[in-house]
Amino acid sequence: MENKETILIRASWVSVIGNAILSLLKIGVGLFAGSLAVLGDGIDSATDVVVSLVTLFTAKIVNRPPNPKYVYGYEKADEIATKVLSFVIFFAGIQMLVSSSKSVYSAFSEQRELPSILAIYVSAFSILGKLLLSYYLFSKGKKVCSSMLVANAKNMRNDVLISTGVLLGLFFTFVLKMPILDSILGLLISIFIIKTSIEIFIESNVVLMDGMKDTSIYEKIFKAVENVPGAKNPHRVRSRQIGNLYMINLDIEADENITLKEAHDIAHSVEKSIRDSIENIYDIVVHVEPAGCLHTKEKFGINPEMIEGNHK
Repeated sequence: MENKETILIRASWVSVIGNAILSLLKIGVGLFAGSLAVLGDGIDSATDVVVSLVTLFTAKIVNRPPNPKYVYGYEKADEIATKVLSFVIFFAGIQMLVSSSKSVYSAFSEQRELPSILAIYVSAFSILGKLLLSYYLFSKGKKVCSSMLVANAKNMRNDVLISTGVLLGLFFTFVLKMPILDSILGLLISIFIIKTSIEIFIESNVVLMDGMKDTSIYEKIFKAVENVPGAKNPHRVRSRQIGNLYMINLDIEADENITLKEAHDIAHSVEKSIRDSIENIYDIVVHVEPAGCLHTKEKFGINPEMIEGNHK
């Protein structure tokens, strides 16, 4: 099977080349045809080239082995790159917002010519190209659990909506003979780009702050502990992501009269049960305590009561 680095690098190169072709085509046609919407769509595709270059650079980092400074390895570089991508997309949206606003304002004071019909054809071609790129990146991102590739795929999906909007806008521009619609459409596209960047930024915060996007993993952990004879009262359960892998820590209770070896065997069985229930495990740390011991108020972790309380 291909490793994660190989898939990330190949997907990034496909994205770089595909977006570069579409970007040059749309910017060139946008300038030639006099369509601000198509030009803005081309600028958005140019930012996708930058985004893909960032993923390509990150792919070289994530599989570096652990060292004394980074004992958990470099998997979280994926999330840091996702954060960088959100900033790139945001500033591209702001730039387009400013230029579109100026164009809308000037449209009321000066007469604009209708864009060339060529703009419609390049927008239709862009929709097809972005659909293929989005599907490819999303499938590869899910395969290796890369938030970076999935974020890029969502960006491509948004580009499909943008190009579709451009196509519809151009159609009505020609039908109604109103060039200002092209400028207004460019303004709406810029707002959509900014919104997407903010969503990607917020989503990447979860993993960087050692949170869990899918909290149902805790229910799986508790059920896995229940299946182990001798393991009782799982509590102070903590899980965080290192790249696409889960790092799990938990405390359990066992009979205080058993031997150290028996306690170790129970902990080992709990670890195996969790690994059988959850994929992509980085490591599991199980701490065994004597049953019935008094616990001080715990600041960190999840217990079954907290999960049940969320379902009520």
